[in-house]
Parts: sequence; C-alpha cells; structure tokens
Amino acid sequence: MIPDGAREMVGKYFAAWCARDAAALAGCFDEEATTHQPYGATPVHGRAAIREALARLLSAFASVEVTADHVFVAKDRAAAKFSGRGTGKNGRQVRLEGITVFECTDGGLIRTLWGYWDPETILAQLRS
Repeated sequence: MIPDGAREMVGKYFAAWCARDAAALAGCFDEEATTHQPYGATPVHGRAAIREALARLLSAFASVEVTADHVFVAKDRAAAKFSGRGTGKNGRQVRLEGITVFECTDGGLIRTLWGYWDPETILAQLRS
C-alpha cells in the first residue's frame, strides 16, 4: 500500500466516526478484519461483527467529532494520534484522545486495528 492510500483510508475512517455511520466505518475494514478497540478488550473479528460493535459504541453519542491530528505511515501501516469531543445521548460532554494503529490490505482496507484510548475516562465523562 502506498502512503497516500493509507492516509486516504485514515481520513475515511475518521470521517465515518464524525458522521456516526457504522456502515461506512465497517466499510473501511476487510471482510476478515480484526479490531482491538480499545487495546486489551476482547478482539472483534469480521466486518459484520465489527459493524455491530461500532454501532453499539456510536449509540452512546448524540454527536461526535474526531480528528486525526497526526498521521504516520510506514508501508502497510498507519498510526493516527486523534482528538475530539462529543455529546452523549444524555447531553454530557466528552473529550476523546488516543492513538489508532491500522494495518492495511493491499486494497487499502483495514486488516487489523489497534485502538489505544481509555474507555474508563470516556465512561466517567458520560456519567458525571
């Protein structure tokens, strides 16, 4: 995968987050992809299961804006330091920050994703 293709995929991934579009997010993944979101959680395997997991995650938000602040590409991998904010369905404000590492197929889809962010921090913001 060429670096521009990886950058384009990262852009599509974060744009789908901002649109709160689980189908578009899942479309960024290979049919047999695996996601570790966040890292340390039980991995999710396969595009259909990933779509369901992302839909559950997105359902907590009324709105969300996430930006890839810095993207680093090396061969078939990209790492993005991201930040953002959102509003929970309960009206609470949430700040988001972390790093996502993508391993891509030759076709430019995500083969494996590792998300490094703190779910406890996000949940605490939604509850406070």
